[in-house]
Amino acid sequence: MLHISLKNAFPDVFMHILSKKFYLPIIYIIIGMIIYLIICNLINGLSHVKNKHVNYKKQTTIIGLFKNVIKVLIVVIVFMMILSLYGVDTTAIVASLGVVGVVVGLAFQDILKNLLAGITIIFDDHYSIGDNVKINGFQGDVISLGLQTTKIKAYTGEVFIIGNSSINEVINYSLNASKLIIDIPISYDIDLDKLDNVMNEIKGKVSKLDNVIGNVELLGIEEFNASSIKYRMVLDCKSMCQFGVKRNILKMVKEDFNNNKIDIPFNKLDIYIKEKKNG
Repeated sequence: MLHISLKNAFPDVFMHILSKKFYLPIIYIIIGMIIYLIICNLINGLSHVKNKHVNYKKQTTIIGLFKNVIKVLIVVIVFMMILSLYGVDTTAIVASLGVVGVVVGLAFQDILKNLLAGITIIFDDHYSIGDNVKINGFQGDVISLGLQTTKIKAYTGEVFIIGNSSINEVINYSLNASKLIIDIPISYDIDLDKLDNVMNEIKGKVSKLDNVIGNVELLGIEEFNASSIKYRMVLDCKSMCQFGVKRNILKMVKEDFNNNKIDIPFNKLDIYIKEKKNG
């Protein structure tokens, strides 16, 4: 029986597989991927450390940028190592990068402008991922902030993609808290001591609501109206969340008033009918 080894049948194939030029590039790529994953895990681990002085939205944005930079650096280094393995003079490539950089700079001016603008936006803290903003007339939440573009998702679902270099007007509604003033109509017949007790209970509940920031102030009786007393509550809440917070508070007031048998007055109209006398 004739035995033919695969190595003898396909000598070129096996020699190529055993060659460093075949398996070393694969090893380089695998090592590069492992290094990238390790760095990303370290970054993610550090980002989860609680620190009250850290702006987490800005941190998320910078972490995304840093990961992209690391990825590009690893790809470039692995690529240069593979070229060197195949006998390419990488020092000549590095030396020629200056000339290439000028050519690339002229050819990709818009990309470089977006890149520099993206870096400026991130480190000057114009806005971060999650902020509610209006950029060049488009309003929504920032869902992505990259080196080239900013993506904004509107309330209606549209996603606007804006080149960073074209951004010339930014209104950031998330930089400061929104002031919320709630006026509650109270009956003139109310027992003021009872009202104070109920409103203090409501105040405690309001302070625990999502999106409420800082202290809740009960300013008390603000004004006497025709059919009711105006009782005012003031609080700070997260930007663009005041509408939902107000709805929750009004629902809470109605429920607590019902439980404590406190009436919410409404405008009354008295109608007098004058009878016409006969004769």
